[in-house]
This record gives sequence, structure tokens and C-alpha cells, in this order.
Amino acid sequence: MTFILGTAQSDFARAWSREGLDISDMIRDSVLDVLEDAQVTPDQVESIHVGNAFGEMQRQQAHLGAMVAQVVPELWGVPAMRHEGACASASLAVLAAMAEIEAGRYDCVLVVGAEEFKNTKGDAASVNQNAAGWQGHEDIDCRFLWPAVFGLAAQEYDARYGLDRRHLNRIAELNYGNARNNPLAQTRGWAFNALSFTDDDNANPVIEPGTRRQDCGQITDGAASLVLASPAFAAEWSRRTGKRAARIAGWGHRNAGLRFRDKLERQGDYVFPHVRQTIEDAWRRAGIAGIEAVSGVETHDCFTTTEYIAIDHLGLTPPGQSWQAVEDGSIEAGGRCPVNMSGGLIGCGHPVGATGTRMLRDAARQVLGQAEAMQIEGAQRMQTLNIGGSFGTVVSFVVEAQ
Repeated sequence: MTFILGTAQSDFARAWSREGLDISDMIRDSVLDVLEDAQVTPDQVESIHVGNAFGEMQRQQAHLGAMVAQVVPELWGVPAMRHEGACASASLAVLAAMAEIEAGRYDCVLVVGAEEFKNTKGDAASVNQNAAGWQGHEDIDCRFLWPAVFGLAAQEYDARYGLDRRHLNRIAELNYGNARNNPLAQTRGWAFNALSFTDDDNANPVIEPGTRRQDCGQITDGAASLVLASPAFAAEWSRRTGKRAARIAGWGHRNAGLRFRDKLERQGDYVFPHVRQTIEDAWRRAGIAGIEAVSGVETHDCFTTTEYIAIDHLGLTPPGQSWQAVEDGSIEAGGRCPVNMSGGLIGCGHPVGATGTRMLRDAARQVLGQAEAMQIEGAQRMQTLNIGGSFGTVVSFVVEAQ
């Protein structure tokens, strides 16, 4: 079992390059902030894991494991490594850190997720992210690959079950609304009008078939970090600080191939069976029966379609019936399982390499009662669902109060 002692998140509304800064500054600030939040000193950190997806393309900067000691010299000599799994990069970094802790190698491990996108134009950042698919093999005629991929996912749901776009628009509206309560959300100050969450072609234009502007997650700069610890270290830390830790009670991790259309050929009871299996693995390891034991969810919503798919794969509705949870208020604040009280990737922002750690930060804050205006009343157990590429890498965590 692994405990979360401290968390940190940058302001996702910042564009660091416009301040003369870059990803190295993000990493430095995030490390210092999380160590302060955890009340852990650099000499107590025994290992470091960094999640990042596109550093080479966006900043021509690789070798980000070594970047941590470069910008925080007190960590010089601490073993470190970088992990890449598209949008699930930081979740993979967490899994590696947990494995080290559970193997008894280390008792206190730092995990940093970071991504810089605002140093290039949005179109360039979008093209760079195509590397998370199978370059030259996706066979999708489009300008923007990822809006097209998840538009095809929407079309697949429509063909199999029927899909009303009003429910996708409502998911977008909810996540932007939740972001207003998040002081670190990228879109917290954004304004919308009465047509923004409709299929009006001017207020909410089509980006690719099946995907409109408000369906899309954000291009975001940001970092989010965690200090993870063994049970023994966490117990001593609690005695020393008087603070409670959150614990990662369960996890799931599965992969599929890169090419999106190949996944559609493997459908079963669920459109993406390996996503459901990942979720069930997390429940099994946490010792819970299902979503009924979960107070709320932080899920991937790179597009509204992704969240729509998550809803039924999480078991909030039968397969294909995600619309029910949208219509009956289940996923809203005060509902039976609120989803993305942070605003999610659509509202809070999506610095790809930091999204997994950001989700865990918000989950930990929920179960510790520290989520302030985003708080789910009485939250005791949260689940995350982090997806890389077109469901190529899938990771889920269950987080509980100590």
C-alpha cells in the first residue's frame, strides 16, 4: 500500500514561455511546492519519477529525470527516471514509484508530472500530439487527428446504442461550470453564452465530424507533483506532522495497440473491454465491489466523448446508456457519483504529462476534505481514470482516506 503525503499543482492558466520561463521552471517550482506541502526535506527523497509526453517535440528537451536535480540541486544524486505513455505518462510514473515502495527499495518517492504546450502555436502543439497515435497508419482523413478519433468514437456509440449530442454538450457545460470553483483551473474565468453548449455552428463550431469546439480538452502548460511513501514512513510522518495521508488502495493498468480502428474490432459487452478491465482491476485490488463504493471520480475527458465512454465503463449506467447519468444528475455536484469536480481536462486543463498526477492530487484532496469549493460532501473514496492516446494506455487508481 502506498500513501500520498503531499501534492502540488501549478496554475494551469499560466503560459510559462510568455513569462520567459520553460518546463524546467515548472519542474523546479512544482518540486519545491510539493516538498513544502508534504513537509518532507530533499534528503528524505530516495527516488524520483517524472511523467512527460512531448518534451522533445515541444522544447527539444529530453532526459527529464535528470532535470529535477538540475533545477533542485538538493536532489543531486537521487536516482530518477522519466516515463512516457501519452496522456497517461504521469500515471505510469506513479505506478513505477509504487512498485519501488511496495518492493521495499525506497520509503519516500517524489513523482513529478509536467508538460509545456504554450511555447508553440496551438496547431503545432496539436500536430506534435499526433505522435501518441500510430503515425502514418491511422487511416483517418482529417486535419486534427484527436478530435477526429474521438469523433469516430462518438459515431461508434451512435451506431451501436444511439447518441444524443445534447448529452455531450451537457458534459462540457458541467465541466466548465465545475472549473469556476477551481482556483487553479485554466478556464475558471472563461465566459460563455446561451448558445455555447448547443450545436450552433457559430458558437460551437465543428472541429472534425462528431467533435465540436466545446467537446475538446485544452492545450495547457502545467505541472502536478506528489510525494508518495510506504506505510512505515507515512506512520512516522503522521506522528511528526499531525497530518493525515491519503492512500492509494487499488490500481489497474492495461494497454491496447496504437491504432484506433483496431480497438473497435475488439468490442465485447463494452466498446473498449480493456478499459472496463482496468477499472475492475482497481476495484479488486482496493477490495471493493464496484462504483457504488466510490464517492466520486476524476476521469479523462480529453473530449466529452471520452467522459461519456468512461461513465458506462465505470458502471454508472449499463453499457451504452451513459446518457442516463447525465440526465438524472448522477455526475453533478450532489449526485450519486460526481465526476470531475475539478473541471476535468476540459475545464481544469490538460498538460498531458501532468494529468495523471493532477487527478490523484484532486482525489487525495477530496478524501482528506481539503477540496474547498470543489468538495464532495463526505467523500471517503475516489477513483481516477487516465487514458493515453486512443485508449492505448489506461490507468485507474482508487484513493481512500487514511
